[in-house]
Amino acid sequence: MKNPFRSTRIFLGEMVGELQKAAWPTKTELRDSTIVVVFASALLGIFTSISDFSLVSFVDLFTKLVS
Repeated sequence: MKNPFRSTRIFLGEMVGELQKAAWPTKTELRDSTIVVVFASALLGIFTSISDFSLVSFVDLFTKLVS
């Protein structure tokens, strides 16, 4: 039976090695990416809100015409 502590130690060692190889963003790149994500999220939220309001209004108008 394998020793779980040895497997865990090997996994953690490999994980640290891979994380050291990763290209981490600079503060400027991180800030710019964050601004893009916040702006895109705001646009998506506005689009979703407008779409929802429009569909609710359309369904309300249609149900008033039918009844």
